[in-house]
Amino acid sequence: MNGREVLIGVTGGIAAYKTAELVSRLVQSGARVTVVMTEAATKLVCPKTFEALTGRSVAIGLFGPSAYPHIELAEKAEVFCVAPATANLLAKAASGIADDILSTTLLSFDGPTILAPAMNFRMWEKPAVKRNVRQLENDGLIIVEPEEGYLGCGDRGVGRMASPEKLLDLIAQSLQSKK
Repeated sequence: MNGREVLIGVTGGIAAYKTAELVSRLVQSGARVTVVMTEAATKLVCPKTFEALTGRSVAIGLFGPSAYPHIELAEKAEVFCVAPATANLLAKAASGIADDILSTTLLSFDGPTILAPAMNFRMWEKPAVKRNVRQLENDGLIIVEPEEGYLGCGDRGVGRMASPEKLLDLIAQSLQSKK
C-alpha cells in the first residue's frame, strides 16, 4: 500500500474506536490516509487521535479553507472506507443525501467504496436498513457485514463492526484491483 491514498470515513457509532487501529495499520503499511468524520463521531473519538496517527488534518466541517473540500478529498483518494457506517449513513448514502462533509464526500467519490456497518442488532434487522444495504450493493458499494458478538450497548448479536484486519485486507484488495 506504499504511497496509496486511502480515505477513511468515521461516523458516530461506538465502534469508531476500532477505526483508530485500522488507520494506524494502514499508515504502518505505507498508505497515505485522510480521515473524514461526522460531527457525531467527534463525540466518541477525538479528531486529534486521527491527526496524530496520519499526520494530516481531519475533515469535519462542510466548509473549510477550500470551497470544495468534499470534491478535493474525493478526487485525491483511491479507495474510500467508512467504518463504522451507522444506519443513518447507510440511509443517506442509499438515498443520495449529502448534508455533511462525510456524505458529500461519499457522493462525490467515484472509486472502490467499502462500508462497514455497525449498530445494535435490532437496528441491523430492520427492513429499512436491509433495503438500504441492498440498494448500496446494487449501486456497486462493498458492504462488509457486521459480525456477531458483544455490542457496545451491552447486548449480544449481529451488529459488531468487522475487524480492522478484515477491513485492511479489503482495502488492500481494492487497491490491488485498481492498479
